[in-house]
Amino acid sequence: MIRKKNEQKNEKNLTIVEHLTELRKRLIYSSIVLLVAVAVAYNYSEMIVKHIVDIAGNINFVFIAPAELLMSYVKIAVIGGFVVAGPFLILQIWLFVSPGLTKSEKRTIAVSLFVGGIFFIIGVVFAYLIILPLMLQFFMGFQIEQIEEMISFSNYLTFVINTLLSFGIIFELPIIMVILTKFHILKVDFIKKNRKYIILIIFVVAAILTPPDVITQVLLAGPMILLFEIGVIFASFVEKKNKKIVEE
Repeated sequence: MIRKKNEQKNEKNLTIVEHLTELRKRLIYSSIVLLVAVAVAYNYSEMIVKHIVDIAGNINFVFIAPAELLMSYVKIAVIGGFVVAGPFLILQIWLFVSPGLTKSEKRTIAVSLFVGGIFFIIGVVFAYLIILPLMLQFFMGFQIEQIEEMISFSNYLTFVINTLLSFGIIFELPIIMVILTKFHILKVDFIKKNRKYIILIIFVVAAILTPPDVITQVLLAGPMILLFEIGVIFASFVEKKNKKIVEE
């Protein structure tokens, strides 16, 4: 027990050179795993492209530059590599920063990362299965006989990636609220008093992120409001716990 405490103390009292050495080791491990993950993801790029194209239905895509399709494959491989290697990369960051954190901070960050990852995945899946088909249907509704669509696959891929990432980040709202409350940056009373203004801001953000289609805006604003209310509940529990710790 005493030996373990001494080891933890030594980890917190590392010199600058030792910290840099540790950082270099983590970066080397992370780079190797990321490169392997990107290489593996590249082998599945064509399959991913087919799935993305299937979402668009009857839309025909083109590539207007010799290397455009290849670069799209590379972009998919890089993003897929980060997704596959994500847990390992997060672990390396955790191993580097955790010695300088308190037990309470470690627990809060660990839980936030786990739950935040789940919410991010839910947001991406929601956007992929529901939002993207609706948005594509809306945009393609502007076709006329005199103008034939020739959509670049590279532009379409960028549109898909931006949409998925936007919804994934939006679904992190409850976790962000919990973290801000945990570190006394955000007060639950302030949130409750300004709830109507926050909901208004949510609808404005939904209008900006989606096309001028009421259905799509509601599909984005609805989950955001639900996530906001979930965040208020979680933040209330965290704030009560903070008060108990201060009283003790």
